[in-house]
Amino acid sequence: MRPDTIVLIHGFWVTPRSWENWVAHYEAKGFRVLAPAYPGFEVEVEALNADTTPIERVTVPQIIDSLEKLVGGLDKPPILIGHSAGGVFTQILLDHGYGAAGVAINSAPTEGVKIIPLSQLKATFPVLKNPANRHKAVGLDYEHWRYAFTNTFPEAEARAAYERYHVPASGNIFWGSALANIHPGKDDNYVDYHNDDRKPLLFIAGEHDNLMPPKIQRSNAKHYKAPNTITEVVEYPGRSHLMPAQRGWEEIADRALAWALHHSS
Repeated sequence: MRPDTIVLIHGFWVTPRSWENWVAHYEAKGFRVLAPAYPGFEVEVEALNADTTPIERVTVPQIIDSLEKLVGGLDKPPILIGHSAGGVFTQILLDHGYGAAGVAINSAPTEGVKIIPLSQLKATFPVLKNPANRHKAVGLDYEHWRYAFTNTFPEAEARAAYERYHVPASGNIFWGSALANIHPGKDDNYVDYHNDDRKPLLFIAGEHDNLMPPKIQRSNAKHYKAPNTITEVVEYPGRSHLMPAQRGWEEIADRALAWALHHSS
């Protein structure tokens, strides 16, 4: 049964506002489009920058629970499209049996993906440089944002994106993700790579993404071992991390939708 709903899941350092162009684009094609906020993130960017308390308090289990309640309450499984940390949440939802197909754009890695490129270390340094940040909401100054999110954007567009989309991120979640591969047991970003019931999953990687480089997407995809699942990777040249807001985003939005419709029908 053809999905009629698309759920867009945002990442860290941004809010659902980062999907604003995609929402209108998909609605114009006749889809119901939902771009949920993390618990406590339902306010505007400006309000989150003024009061970061919701960012400090949010946890991955809270985020997953809210997404599962939303997706599970729909009449039929939707297409799930996640960006950055939203790509992890998309993978977790698929692993838990939600969604008709999933697309993870410049996804953060799930547990067990141990590749750590130097560019990623540099991009996340503002959070990981100080263990005390684990209990804080950590923002990026413009230069770090430029390197991590918009390094191939024209200067004016990079600065405009920073002013429109940037919010601090949870230091607690970042530190938990960084330590996931050395903790015993399952962490919050765990998925079952052998789950043969998981719906199709496409990774979309940006060639010049410094925060979540293509090698992370390829490694993440290779971890999936179930023989009857579909897992694919496509890389776009010249793209930064913030692909949903980068010039030419329409091509990626249409590619993601076409792939998901093809593999969910």
